[in-house]
Amino acid sequence: VDPAVFRSPAAVLVPPWELGPGAETWPDRLHFLLWANSYDARGAGDPIWWWARKAARLGATEGGDADVVLPDGAPAWIDGGPRAPLEVPIDGAVVVHRETIELGRLTPLPEPVVPGAVLAPDQLEAVAHGSGPARIIAPAGSGHEADVLTASATATDPATRATDTPPVTPAAVTPPPTETPAPTDTATSLPVPTADPYAELTIDSLAGRAYGGGLLEITDTLEITDTFTRYEIKYPSDGLEIYGFMNVPNIGDDFPVALVLHGYIDPDEYEIVPYTRRYADALAEAGYFVIHPNFRNYPPSDSGPDPYRIGYAIDILNLIAIVREQSQDPLGTLRRANADDINLWGHSMGGGVALRVITVNNEPYLRTAVLYGSMSGDETRNYGRIREWTNSRRGQFEMGASPEMLQAISPLFNLARAEAAVAVHHSYADDVVPVEWSEEVCDVLDELFAGDDIPFAPECYFYDLQPHTFRGGGDALFIERTIEFFNRH
Repeated sequence: VDPAVFRSPAAVLVPPWELGPGAETWPDRLHFLLWANSYDARGAGDPIWWWARKAARLGATEGGDADVVLPDGAPAWIDGGPRAPLEVPIDGAVVVHRETIELGRLTPLPEPVVPGAVLAPDQLEAVAHGSGPARIIAPAGSGHEADVLTASATATDPATRATDTPPVTPAAVTPPPTETPAPTDTATSLPVPTADPYAELTIDSLAGRAYGGGLLEITDTLEITDTFTRYEIKYPSDGLEIYGFMNVPNIGDDFPVALVLHGYIDPDEYEIVPYTRRYADALAEAGYFVIHPNFRNYPPSDSGPDPYRIGYAIDILNLIAIVREQSQDPLGTLRRANADDINLWGHSMGGGVALRVITVNNEPYLRTAVLYGSMSGDETRNYGRIREWTNSRRGQFEMGASPEMLQAISPLFNLARAEAAVAVHHSYADDVVPVEWSEEVCDVLDELFAGDDIPFAPECYFYDLQPHTFRGGGDALFIERTIEFFNRH
């Protein structure tokens, strides 16, 4: 079977009402059967158990008495099949399910818990089985609704238990107050400390978590030109599906990667291609493997939390990790990308996202960042302006952090972490984002370079008579400078 069959979107050109209950697209089914629980023996060496390899990228060590050894020293088997109780043949070993690996975690499956609630037989069966999530139906007024839901939360699918949940993404609003149970004669309710809602938003916290998991997929072919092909794509990011487009040169291999990040536009008016088309096309024609992600909350991407626009940065950090991993697959969608040469380009809001990304991820494969009419690296400035733009409808949570926490969250005060080369482009005539914000970034980077805290001096260009999004000769000069900058690094 041609492996390309599995990378192309499947289509069934039959009216839905003519399909029977057993209808399925066999390439999708075969692809699942091949990869979900199988060894890869295509190479000349030992067969590869990819789930163990992916677990190793999260901090485990391949080998030992089981598939891997977890960071705490426990031997672990990686279960690539459907969820079900699994006997472990080695004392002290645990099981980590492949779905947990895909979520970027190494959390072992917990031991099953026998439900203690008094339930009807069908309700008990629904919450006690170990093979996946269940839809729980308890008639209102039956007296069993709370029992069923409580039992389900602790005994149904280990994937949904508190010990094996997806990584928590910071919420963009202040958490609701905890309900206090009514006092009883036999117990006294103790106060529960409230978690700091800003703690996971700091640069240090973002730098300390794992990213990646899952695959970037082609969902449609949008355009074929003489020099490149444009595809619609999607990829996972912290449980969300993020869409975008990808420009791939038609001839050649080992292309440097350019991630182009769009600025703010009303999500109701957003379309996948138009915002960055001319910049993405110019980069593809110059020999770059270009990926434009939509970001969460921009259709058709899923919606998700985004305090301080950190959700957008997480979407890019996950994308970078996926590019790094998937480019190693000799038959994969990203096989022609050089994942050791990744470059960022961000306009306006996207420039602020790029600045956060290079502050969080300072690996040598992240070579450059071009900041174009960029938002500030100081969140106090950003959300002061956003509150002006929205008549104070947005930014209450963001501006509620202490000054010390805002500095820990803001890239501007953490740029000593950055290792990528940075180029800044802004117009003195910009009436949307103050040019002073880019001047401030240049000043901070200049000072850090002078003190040998970062390896590259910033390259800062300021333009006359150009709007927030450049036009004409100024735009052509900006594109030329961008390609030269990427090529040089």
